[in-house]
Amino acid sequence: MNSHEVAKPAAAEPAGADAEAEAAVLSTVRSEPGRPATLTKDDRAAEAAEAADPGGAVEAADPDALVRVTDLQVHFPVTSGALVARKIGAVRAVDGLDFAIRRGETLGLVGESGSGKSTTGRAIARLLEPTGGKVEFDGRDITHLSARSMRPLRRDIQMIFQDPYTSLNPRHTVGSIIAAPLKIVGDLSGDALRARVRELLELVGLSPEHLNRYPHEFSGGQRQRIGIARALATDPKLVIADEPVSALDVSVRAQVVNLLGDLQSELGLTYLFIAHDLSVVRHISDRVAVMYLGTIVEMADRAGMYEHPLHPYTHALLSAVPVPDPAKQHRRERILLRGDPPTPLNPPAACRFNPRCWKAEDVCRTVEPPLVEIQPGHQVACHFPEERELV
Repeated sequence: MNSHEVAKPAAAEPAGADAEAEAAVLSTVRSEPGRPATLTKDDRAAEAAEAADPGGAVEAADPDALVRVTDLQVHFPVTSGALVARKIGAVRAVDGLDFAIRRGETLGLVGESGSGKSTTGRAIARLLEPTGGKVEFDGRDITHLSARSMRPLRRDIQMIFQDPYTSLNPRHTVGSIIAAPLKIVGDLSGDALRARVRELLELVGLSPEHLNRYPHEFSGGQRQRIGIARALATDPKLVIADEPVSALDVSVRAQVVNLLGDLQSELGLTYLFIAHDLSVVRHISDRVAVMYLGTIVEMADRAGMYEHPLHPYTHALLSAVPVPDPAKQHRRERILLRGDPPTPLNPPAACRFNPRCWKAEDVCRTVEPPLVEIQPGHQVACHFPEERELV
């Protein structure tokens, strides 16, 4: 990529039954009495670790934090060899994140494709096993809980997927798609289950008449509303929205974003909103974190991030966002970045942005800048932070 263009959407979710199965995994099932008939080797190891150190409730520094991430790392091994796989490296998709998500707020996570945004969301939902660090949810350390121990928590953590066309099983009716999490949880059945499904459809702006229709009979915006209804079925505390509007027409993006905002106010939801569209993030987020090559380079509240950005990478991203005033857009400074983003397989030493930064000096190539608070509530990882007027 030869410029600072905002990242293109990540690859779509798995198609058809695979995506439906993934959604079912997210939908919580209560722990059945007694021990399951079979446990995997990893489950047995995790349960042994829990017995030695149950983890229990972890006292958080911020009592309002629903999610707390400490030095989170997710590395994917790279192997070589046809008969005997030999590890030759690792893709550092996420490499040392520290942040918290407060109850009832929306934290926007932005960055280029390949920066690690979606991997971060999946690690928090425990769809991916963290390589290192800690993930705490509602005061409990869930970093390495076994699948069995995670079941009671899964109803509280739900996801909205990027592609509304492939995240819904085309062989199932809308009613059965939304009812699936409720059946797994086992709270409702019969008339009560059907009434709850109708209630969820109305909650997201659809008609109960749509109950027996199939996903192909709906538009993209309507399909995403169905996905939102499915995510809300178990009354979650945290919803991880992974690029929920990037696959939609521009004309319906605002409708879906406004719906998410209304649902948050009505139900008291907490969002991790992952996106590449900075204008959408500005509309819905309370705070914004900017990721680059697996790390957070800047984090601030919405006003601080968009009106007083400090990191050069943030300057470049915001300079690419069009403004509705033609005269102001004509005067707007355009910041072009040199070269392509480095590979997470072999990231640059020290500051990972230094090969593309116009302010880089020797210290940027030898000393990694920590994420520190420069202004109240405004953190940045840069040796030479600078507030820049972008018009």
